[in-house]
Amino acid sequence: MNPSSRPEAPPPGSYRDLVRTALAEDVGGGDVTTAAIVPPGTPARGVFLAKSPCVLAGLPVAREVFAEADPAIRWNALKSDGDRCTPGDRIAEIDGPAAGVLRAERTALNFLQHLSGIATLTRAFVDVAGRLQVLDTRKTIPGLRHLAKYAVRCGGGGNYRVGLFDGVLIKDNHIRVAGSIAEAVRRVRAAGVALPIEVEAQSLAEVEQALSARADVIMLDNLDASETAAAVRLIAKRARVELSGRMTLERVRSAAESGADCVSIGALTHSAPAADISLEIETGVQPAAR
Repeated sequence: MNPSSRPEAPPPGSYRDLVRTALAEDVGGGDVTTAAIVPPGTPARGVFLAKSPCVLAGLPVAREVFAEADPAIRWNALKSDGDRCTPGDRIAEIDGPAAGVLRAERTALNFLQHLSGIATLTRAFVDVAGRLQVLDTRKTIPGLRHLAKYAVRCGGGGNYRVGLFDGVLIKDNHIRVAGSIAEAVRRVRAAGVALPIEVEAQSLAEVEQALSARADVIMLDNLDASETAAAVRLIAKRARVELSGRMTLERVRSAAESGADCVSIGALTHSAPAADISLEIETGVQPAAR
C-alpha cells in the first residue's frame, strides 16, 4: 500500500480499555506457567513472523498490549499496517523482560491475527472488484467494530455506516413494519433525518418501488446476475447501486462490470480467517546477572 494512502490508525486511547480487558481476561490472577519457569529479571528478544501471505492490520494494537503488560518492553516495527507480507517476513521485533513478553504474547497475537485476517480478505476482494467499491457492514464482533473497520481500510476497502446512528438503511423488516417501501421512506423524510436514504430491494418490483420513493441508494440484495443487470438498467443512475448478499470472490469478480457502484460484504468482518502470524523468541532465556 502506498504510504500516502494508508488509513490513519485509531488513537491508542480508543482501544486501551479493550486491550486492558483482553489482558485481564487472559492473565486473571497471574501467569502461573511463566511465574514458575522464568526468574524475575530474565530478558528476552523476539520477532513477529508472517507464516502465510497476509496484509497487516493491528500493529499499533499489538504494541499497546506489550506496553500495558510491561512498559519496559521495547517495540520495533519492521512493517506497517496495510503492507503485504509473504511467509518468513519479519513484521516487528520486541525485547524486554521475558515475563511481560510471554504474558502479552497471546493477547497481542489475537488482535494482530484477527485484524490482519480482515485486511487480507478485504484486499482479496478489492483485487477482483474492478471499479466496484468494496464496503464492510455492521456484522462485526461486539466491541471490535472500530478496529475491524480500520482493518478493512488497511485492506483497501471502505467503511459503510459505523452503526445505526450514521446512516439510513431501510431493510426488509423495516418495510414489513411500515407496510411498504413508500411508507417507510415517507416516515424517514417526515422525521427530518438529514441523511441519504438507502432501501434494500430483493426483487425488480421492489427496485421500482424504491425508485418511485426517490431513494438515494438502492441495495440489490441476493439478486442473481441477470436480475442485477436488469435492475442496473432500470435504475439508470437515478440512484446509487449497492450489491449485497452471499458475496464470494467469484461473484464479485463477475459483478465487477455490472454497472453497480459498490458491493457490501459481511464476510470481511464476520468470517475472515485469522492470518498466520507467530512470535518467536530468538535468544535463549537466561536469568539476569546478579
